[in-house]
Amino acid sequence: MSELNKNNSFLKSKTKKIKAIAKTLSVPGFEGVPIYDVVKFFISGAKNGYLATRASAIAFNFALAIFPSMLFLFTMIPFIPVKNLQIELLQLLKDFLPQNAFQYFESTLISVVTVKKIGAFSIGAFFSLIFSTNAVHALIQAFNNTYHTIDTRNWTAIRIVSTFLVFMIFILIASSVLLITFGQFFLQKIVEAGILEINIIYYLILATKWIVIVALFFFSISFLYYFAPANKTKWKFMSVGSTLATILALLSSLGFSYFVNNFGQYNKLYGSIGTIMVVLLWLYFNSFALILGFELNASINNARM
Repeated sequence: MSELNKNNSFLKSKTKKIKAIAKTLSVPGFEGVPIYDVVKFFISGAKNGYLATRASAIAFNFALAIFPSMLFLFTMIPFIPVKNLQIELLQLLKDFLPQNAFQYFESTLISVVTVKKIGAFSIGAFFSLIFSTNAVHALIQAFNNTYHTIDTRNWTAIRIVSTFLVFMIFILIASSVLLITFGQFFLQKIVEAGILEINIIYYLILATKWIVIVALFFFSISFLYYFAPANKTKWKFMSVGSTLATILALLSSLGFSYFVNNFGQYNKLYGSIGTIMVVLLWLYFNSFALILGFELNASINNARM
């Protein structure tokens, strides 16, 4: 019994020391706010902020937006006069999406990205704009429903900001796809000219496409966090919350993709509808990552006040 008391005393002593250090120590991105204060506000927000409910609302609205948005983006591809753009885009999706999910959509995607369909392009553009702005609107509302105090806008202002963010994210996605496509094309020309051999250096350069994907995640999330709150001076554009959300979203995507490809048996159980379940779960996990990153920014802001 005395040994147990000694262990308890030792743990209490260590806990007090850690707490004392956390109350005085800050880390980059916390803007001088002690770790203890940030963690205290973050835990409070996580307990009382209905994170799962807000993440579910975001995932639902993004699920409604993802299909018309994909229709618009893919029907636009045949109108872009860039050689091998369709092939590179399909390869990028194959690398990023779970294998079984990609196989389900593959035949449809190939048909869409190789044939010009003006009617589908027009319909896709219209519904993509409607549902995408609805999704971003739901995201902003989820941010505004944080447990912490955040300035909000009226309905009209939120709609305007939602439309702006949709266009900004579209530009980021388009730029990333074009950068990856032209980068691959440029590398192939260098190899064909004999300037660069197909060795480890070549594959390291190919890995830059993943750097582009990480940058796409980070800057898209940063735009959302920076412009969604009414008072955007609350935190910097490149915030620690954006970093956390980017890391969580990438880990979620890669980990979930690995699980589905290696252990998932949803196709045997549910058939084609299993793919939709996978996409919805992926959206939910990434929505949860967005909420956590925003809560971290809000916690730092509240602790600083």
